[in-house]
Amino acid sequence: MNLDKERSIWLTGASSGIGLALAEELLKAGHRLALTARTVGPLEALDERYPHQVLLAPGDITDNEQVMEIGERIAQVWGSLDTVILNAGTCEYVNCKHFDAALVERVVRTNLLASSYCVQEALPLLRLGRDPHLVAVCSSVTFLPLTRAEAYGASKAGLRYLFQALRIDLAHEGIDVTIVSPGFVDTPLTANNDFPMPMRWPADKAARHIAERLLRLKRPLEIAFPTPFIFALRLLALLPTRLQLALTRRMVRSPDMEKDIP
Repeated sequence: MNLDKERSIWLTGASSGIGLALAEELLKAGHRLALTARTVGPLEALDERYPHQVLLAPGDITDNEQVMEIGERIAQVWGSLDTVILNAGTCEYVNCKHFDAALVERVVRTNLLASSYCVQEALPLLRLGRDPHLVAVCSSVTFLPLTRAEAYGASKAGLRYLFQALRIDLAHEGIDVTIVSPGFVDTPLTANNDFPMPMRWPADKAARHIAERLLRLKRPLEIAFPTPFIFALRLLALLPTRLQLALTRRMVRSPDMEKDIP
């Protein structure tokens, strides 16, 4: 496998946070990127700075028709893809005093269903690419159930299972699958969090960590960070369920103190 050559990469959620920082890292490394997000301004700024490396492919990936149009645009201009990084996501916290099923639907649509729309368009292009690689940005929340994360955690757990199963079924085609599981990272979403975020990383540090590992000759099955935080979550997940409950219920906050992410 030779990853020294320029790769054709489709990156979703590229307008802010980890996605924007990761786009910078990959463009600086000389790769060409098809950039997707609903907010076009940051994508156009990258296009101005890297005019021969960027393919603007904006759109709302929760809309299957728009995703199909994005796939057609990439196919027409490039003809194939080497790497697909599905990074777009959202977070809303549940208040069980006023449980809102519509909130759960919104989060699942963005974090899970939208990713499946992208996979549908990505796989035919990856099959035409070089050393194909499919990547999903999941979350460390899937290692342990946490308070108010019912919608976010369920959507990311579904995403994890989807890509773990895809890893099995795509192995015979030579399509590698990597799951990225960050801890807390400084992004516009986490800026609204009103609770402690231990071992939080800046987005540029997270992006460098991800990019370095994605471009290695031996591709990782999972990229999870920061290591001490992930280790603590995995250790807690091994505890008996009742002990887990006793510990995690201490994190529950009074509804009067809650501030949901808009």
